[in-house]
Amino acid sequence: MKILFVCKYNRFRSRIAEAYFNKINKNLKIQAESAGIIQGWFPLDKTQVEVAKEFDLDIVGKPRALSTELLRKQDKIIITADNVPVSLFEKVMIADNTPISFKENNNLILWKIQDEEKGNKESIRKIIKSIMAEVDKLINELRGEK
Repeated sequence: MKILFVCKYNRFRSRIAEAYFNKINKNLKIQAESAGIIQGWFPLDKTQVEVAKEFDLDIVGKPRALSTELLRKQDKIIITADNVPVSLFEKVMIADNTPISFKENNNLILWKIQDEEKGNKESIRKIIKSIMAEVDKLINELRGEK
């Protein structure tokens, strides 16, 4: 199974979800990646990177944008942001004009996580904790637990 965590620019929320999921996931048959709906060229926020390290999460690296090829490989899309339209994933046309609907069969999940107040470490910590709680729930669901 392949899971894609998505936020607006792939600079914070989706990266935290990917890093934490990959850190605690024990099932090697499940892989997680992340991407943003908008190709961003901004460098990562140093405060966000620093606070993520407090949780032993590494979010360093170049932001990545969605692509048809990336979407084609996914089994589940998890929107980790409150500012990404769900409608983008309701019916996606891939390269060979085959439509994919991630909305069907619960393959599209929305976590309405707000962006942080810029530079506010407490706000960043709160968001990281809420993402970690959502990832914990997801892993339990994937294991068949409630």
